[in-house]
Amino acid sequence: MAEYAGDQEEASTTWELYMDGSSNKIGSGADIILVNQEGTQIEVSLKFEFPTSNNQAKYEALIAGLKLAKEVGATKVVIFSDSQVVTSQINGEYQTKDPNMKRYLDRTLEYLRRFSKTDVRYITRDLNTRADVQVSKYKAKRE
Repeated sequence: MAEYAGDQEEASTTWELYMDGSSNKIGSGADIILVNQEGTQIEVSLKFEFPTSNNQAKYEALIAGLKLAKEVGATKVVIFSDSQVVTSQINGEYQTKDPNMKRYLDRTLEYLRRFSKTDVRYITRDLNTRADVQVSKYKAKRE
C-alpha cells in the first residue's frame, strides 16, 4: 500500500471498491476489494470483534474500504455494493430512521466527502461474487 500513497500519478486514478459484510450468531466480518485502472487489486478480509447486524457489517466494510482507498491515495472512488438498503440510504433514496443506522450513514457520508468524486452503485449479488465469496469463506470457517 505504501507504494501507492506517494505516487501522485496513481493518486489521480479512479479506484473501484467492491465490498460485502455479513453477520450471524457466531460473528461478523467483511471483505473489501479495491481495484485501480491498471488492474492492481488489494483484498482485505476483516473479522469484527463486536456484534453487528448485516447492514451494520456492510457499512463497516464500506467505511474500512474508504479508509483504505484514502491510504493508497485515491481521489476518486466508485463503490459497488449488493446492499440495496445501504446504497439507497447513501444516495438519499431511502430514509434512515434507526438512530444506529443514521450514525453509520453520517459517518459514511463524512468519509465520502474526503474524495473529489464518488459514485455509489447498487449491483446484484451475482455481480459482487468476489467479495461475496470472501465473506462466505469467512462464514464457513466460523461455523
